[in-house]
Amino acid sequence: MRLDRTRALACALVAALAATYGFGGTLAQSGAEPTAAEFISAAELKEKLSKGEPVTLIDLRSADVYASSDGKITGALHIKERRLRARLSLPPLRDLPRDALVVTYCACPDDEAAVRAAQTLSAAGFKRVRVLKGGWRAWLDARGQVESKPRGV
Repeated sequence: MRLDRTRALACALVAALAATYGFGGTLAQSGAEPTAAEFISAAELKEKLSKGEPVTLIDLRSADVYASSDGKITGALHIKERRLRARLSLPPLRDLPRDALVVTYCACPDDEAAVRAAQTLSAAGFKRVRVLKGGWRAWLDARGQVESKPRGV
């Protein structure tokens, strides 16, 4: 009897923590598995940008990597991965149509942060999310357009 009560209390505590800190989110509530990330190559992204297609770019490089670089992909928003979920409720992401093309990128060896961010965006209702295959390094190797970072960043 005591074990059942302890187990129930532990489950209630875990549920309260999950509700408070957002663990699981809509994926856990719906029972769905995280979706596999879809990738876009640097060449494909360059073509879309050169044609003037609207693309929202999210730079997820760590603060240290971002600070030590000379720039970012032209027009990209630098957002810390751990703050992405909160930033979804603020402009400009809040106002972005859920069917807009969003491309995430990072400087991780296997695009880990960009993949996690793509899953977060998909769970928030974005329908056209892509991960830049090879991230920042692939963009530089493809000689993609880069702009200077804002001063003080």
